[in-house]
Amino acid sequence: MTVPLGGIPLHDHAAVYATLSGCGFTDVWSSEVAGTDAFTPLALAAAWQPGLRLGTAVAPVFTRGPGLLAMSAAALAETAPGRFALGIGASSPVVVGDWNAVPFTDPFGRTRDVLRFLRAALAGETVDAAYDTFTVRRFTLERPPAVPPPIMLAALRPGMLRLAGAEADGVLLNWLAATDVPRALGELGQRRPGFEVTARIFVCPTEDAGYARTLGRRMITSYLTVPAYAAFHRWLGRDETLGPMWTAWAAGDRRGALAAVPDDVVDALILHGSPERCRQQVRRYVDAGVDVPVLALLPTPEVSAGGTAAVIDLIARLGPAGERS
Repeated sequence: MTVPLGGIPLHDHAAVYATLSGCGFTDVWSSEVAGTDAFTPLALAAAWQPGLRLGTAVAPVFTRGPGLLAMSAAALAETAPGRFALGIGASSPVVVGDWNAVPFTDPFGRTRDVLRFLRAALAGETVDAAYDTFTVRRFTLERPPAVPPPIMLAALRPGMLRLAGAEADGVLLNWLAATDVPRALGELGQRRPGFEVTARIFVCPTEDAGYARTLGRRMITSYLTVPAYAAFHRWLGRDETLGPMWTAWAAGDRRGALAAVPDDVVDALILHGSPERCRQQVRRYVDAGVDVPVLALLPTPEVSAGGTAAVIDLIARLGPAGERS
């Protein structure tokens, strides 16, 4: 499950983590955009539910210096030895440049170089190197983790996917349908031993299809008009189906862009229906090659009316234990 959950304060997440663990979820993965940072929700999970596996999806490679990113990762790896995976990614020009005042320059090169730096630093090595995008002088972690965390790489298109396959311990996929997974995995090439495929999957567990599709259209027009995601979906073959949306958006016609998103695209990218149906749809990602499907829980009319208790009940029905029952 993606954490933290919207609408629930961090200090109330002890009950959320307990429910996740009790109903069969194995992992919690954080995100980092403009809400919480990537590490704090996982540190709480490590303290409150020490059986859960933890992952960042993702910590941006631009917004922290290389040394600080290594220290944050090492601290969490020390807190949860053997149970933490460090997911890194380029993020976006808005997050990096507009919100964090850092030039978004050569995202592929920066990601590659941070990956190589972290590999050495988290192994306890002294790093004294001039990479293509930055230089580090005599950096050594004072507390290198006894169990260095696997390093996962967020990747969309062929170049980053090939880098993930060649140098990372796993790949983080996002904003793709189950039918898109084989296309993405086909670009990974030869993978490192133990390589893991993780995918964030948006889930709106309501049988109100109109509500779910309206929310899904808003999300699609917000995210898939970002240049990197637009290029990703063109590469996936959606130039014809999403072309009218991109044209309307570029012309400033926001209503037209929303109306131009076909139902079948919404249904492929935003899973909805009963919790049982959502689980069945998530299974399609696993069958396509995803090792760790990470749900991103979207608000539903039912949950909005019921508050925290309704969210916790919904989590229990979404989890693997709900399938067994």
